[in-house]
Amino acid sequence: MTISTEAKAMAWLEKLPEADSVSIKRLQTLVDLLAGENTRQNLVSTASLASVWLRHIVDSAQLLTHVPRETSGPWLDLGTGAGFPGLVIAALSPERPVHLVESRARRIEWLRRAADAIGLHNVTVHGARLEAVESFPAAIISARAFAPLDKLLTLSARFSTADTVWLLPKGRSAAQELQELGGWDHMFHVEQSLTDAEAGVIVGTLSGPVRQARKGQYP
Repeated sequence: MTISTEAKAMAWLEKLPEADSVSIKRLQTLVDLLAGENTRQNLVSTASLASVWLRHIVDSAQLLTHVPRETSGPWLDLGTGAGFPGLVIAALSPERPVHLVESRARRIEWLRRAADAIGLHNVTVHGARLEAVESFPAAIISARAFAPLDKLLTLSARFSTADTVWLLPKGRSAAQELQELGGWDHMFHVEQSLTDAEAGVIVGTLSGPVRQARKGQYP
């Protein structure tokens, strides 16, 4: 069932296992900071602020429902932009290292200020293009509107292992992008977004380029 209102978004969030009074307070601080910063730079559309819990907070938090409970290790969020899903994930999972990659100077400044103000000590902001970020094995890789699927994998596969969980919100293009993906050995499928009846999230694992896949991490 699609979540369609702010009230339903809040009700869903309160039932999320990772949500408690402390994490909800962190998210409220993020919402307040976002509203203020959005008057100085266009982080998100002004219209979306009227349904910020649905459009940005729960839309991000829903990714946690696709992470197996035994999954541990760093979360890598590509092209974090305004902080979605990265800052939301960090607020809900304070014990997990969360790495945010963003190359735009004003967004980098915002991410660092927001993480500090919310008290997200588990956040590392990589203020650079992804190509310049040093490789490390990520337990989870997410990307919201970062790049077409094939390009995204080409740029970021070096951070993946055979066990890495990929969580890629792709809107209406999810099924088509996955259907058109070639040259990769993967176990991806599309999950229905909880916040948009026409949107999908690509979920799964990646072994590597076809005929070049090998066990463990690969370049």
